[in-house]
Amino acid sequence: MDNLRSNGEDIIGVMDDRWSEEEWRGVPLLGGLDQFDRVVRQHPNSLYIIAIGQNAARKKITTLFEEKNVRFGKAIHSSAVISADAHIGEGTVIMANSVVNADATIGRHVIINTAATVDHDCSIKDYVHLSPGVHLAGGVEIGFSTHVGIAACLIPQVKIGRNAVIGGGACVIRNIPDCVLAVGCPAKVIKQFQESKE
Repeated sequence: MDNLRSNGEDIIGVMDDRWSEEEWRGVPLLGGLDQFDRVVRQHPNSLYIIAIGQNAARKKITTLFEEKNVRFGKAIHSSAVISADAHIGEGTVIMANSVVNADATIGRHVIINTAATVDHDCSIKDYVHLSPGVHLAGGVEIGFSTHVGIAACLIPQVKIGRNAVIGGGACVIRNIPDCVLAVGCPAKVIKQFQESKE
C-alpha cells in the first residue's frame, strides 16, 4: 500500500482472511477469499497485487486469481530506481530505495524488498523474494520461487537454483543448486529440500 500511495494510485480495498474490520490502514476491507467472486464482479477492471511474502503461498493465491482471469498490476515505490532497459513482470512488488539496473529481467510476482539492488543483466524468475538489503552483482541468475535472506550478497554471474533459500548475510561466490538451504560466508549448502517445496 505504501508503494501504491507513493505514486498516487487509487486503492479500492484489501482482501484478507484474517481481518473482520471494515477498514485496514484507511482503505476498505473487502473480505477474505470467500468474497473473491463478488469483488471481481464489482471491480472487473481492477488490477490486483498478491501481497504475501512467502513464495509458495503467494503462488497458490495467484493461481486462484488467475483462474478468474483477473489482471495483475505492479507496486513499485516512487523512490525505487528502475532502468528504462529493465523488464519487470506483472504482480511484482519493488520496495522503497531499491535499484534495478539495465537489462535486468524480473519475473512475475517477485518481491524486491527495501533497499535491495539488482545490477545489470540479472535474471530473476517468477515468485522470487529478495529480502531487504540484498545485493546482486551483474549477471546473477535466481531460479523460480527462491528466497534470498536479508543482506545477502551475490558476486557476478553466480546462478541460484529453483526453490532454494539463501540465508541472511550469506556471501554467495559459487553456484547454488535447486532446493537447498545455503548459509555463511562463503555460502555453503547445509540442507536439501524435497522438490515438492514449491
